[in-house]
Amino acid sequence: MNRAEYEYQLTLRPDLFTNKHTQWYYFQVTNTQAGIVYRFTIVNFTKPASLYSRGMRPLFYSEKEAKSHNIGWQRIGDQIKYYRNNQGQDGRHYFSLTWTFQFPHSKDTCYFAHCYPYTYTNLQEYLSSINNDPVRSKFCKIRVLCHTIARNMVYVLTITTPLKNTDSRKRKAVILTARVHPGETNSSWIMKGFLDYILGNSSDAQLLRDTFIFKVVPMLNPDGVIVGNYRCSLAGRDLNRNYTSLLKESFPSVWYTRNMIRRLMEKQEVILYCDLHGHSRKENIFMYGCDDRGRCKALYLQQRIFPLMLSKNCPDKFSFSACKFKVQKSKEGTGRVVMWKMGIRNSFTMEATFCGSTLGNKRGSHFNTKDLESMGYHFCDSLLDYCDPDRTKYYQCLKELEEMEKHKNLEKVLDDSDTSLREITLDLESSSRGSDSSESSDTQTCLLKLTSQTETKKKHLKTKKERNSTTASHQNAREEQQVCDKGHLVQRHKESNSDVKDTRPNVSDDYIFDYFRRQFPNKGLGE
Repeated sequence: MNRAEYEYQLTLRPDLFTNKHTQWYYFQVTNTQAGIVYRFTIVNFTKPASLYSRGMRPLFYSEKEAKSHNIGWQRIGDQIKYYRNNQGQDGRHYFSLTWTFQFPHSKDTCYFAHCYPYTYTNLQEYLSSINNDPVRSKFCKIRVLCHTIARNMVYVLTITTPLKNTDSRKRKAVILTARVHPGETNSSWIMKGFLDYILGNSSDAQLLRDTFIFKVVPMLNPDGVIVGNYRCSLAGRDLNRNYTSLLKESFPSVWYTRNMIRRLMEKQEVILYCDLHGHSRKENIFMYGCDDRGRCKALYLQQRIFPLMLSKNCPDKFSFSACKFKVQKSKEGTGRVVMWKMGIRNSFTMEATFCGSTLGNKRGSHFNTKDLESMGYHFCDSLLDYCDPDRTKYYQCLKELEEMEKHKNLEKVLDDSDTSLREITLDLESSSRGSDSSESSDTQTCLLKLTSQTETKKKHLKTKKERNSTTASHQNAREEQQVCDKGHLVQRHKESNSDVKDTRPNVSDDYIFDYFRRQFPNKGLGE
């Protein structure tokens, strides 16, 4: 037998109008022979690191297996290797992925993919099913946000319980977007899970629709999806670096999304923005946020609360330790940073691995589509926890974050050989002696502004068995007392920043805690 007859060398096409972004693949194989060991090698990857080196396996779909045994996409392959090859004649380094495989059936039509496909057609069929549903179509309105360069439609969904009157200003808004990078199909599966849940008939879903207005853009880059790009639009550019661009014709989907959000913010408070993505080099699911330390030093831990809650609700998939909150200069054109600068304090990118989990019961396993879809439910569940008028979970997370920050700063100072242990202890535990008046004034202004924005009429949010809280009110009182007894949370956090001069505002501790009680919807979530 001539082994070369069963070995295939494949080259990925770069994103259209670019010479890079060879990461995503999805190809068909026909005229298969069962019982033969085939080898496939993709030769022009450009990333030196790959999840294939850490246990990730290609995805495989057989039409005969699907028809006869109802088996869909499955992870396959033997002798999987990811390595640098010798094809660098143009001055660039390339990497190969190779694997062997035996097809289960002869004369079958099969497919291999980097991640579970989710096409523009899949989205249109899904939206059509909503539109034709007499129940879901009442609280989910589907509109065309804009047309792309190729004249494909970018859809925006407005999900909320219809109001009896026209005043919707008291309802807070939540914004979700996905698929700005077309090869990150895992983001579409999370989006599908979110939509399945929020449009469902559970009491929690009903409560969310009664409480919030959800604006959802499920596929920001349909052109890239249709032509099989990994990262770019038909402009040959990464849309998620162009949210600041004024070129409406070149980047219509992000231009119209930004303007839609700006108009929305003129009418009501947007409490959270989240853009769904896939990550090619890390396991688990995690978030990137925006560090508010420079603007309002007393409150920057607040934006870590939602991701921490998500990690507690989904401990086998979501990693809080993998979350990052820095704003790098190279990321200033991303949706996350632009929305944060527009005034949305909870502005996140959610990153889902192409591989699987290193956590809990899921450790060592690949994520399937159900795992990804479940993140949509956990997102909703965490949103209700975050806005629960019983602040038990909120305070628990705040306290935990403060402890993390204290330990992080202690480790940072210990790394400085010129600092004595006595200085460290004094810095972490001593009371204030003076502050910089200009910085204090800025922080106080920030506190006053944030507090005034959240004075709203109260509403009783609950469910998920009333937020797991038969004894929560008592626990809440205990938590609050413990935090105050330990010497005032916000002051202690500020003192734990050992490399920053104390700039606390001249604001009473009761006032600051009152802010933390009321700052997000709390009981004031509209009518």
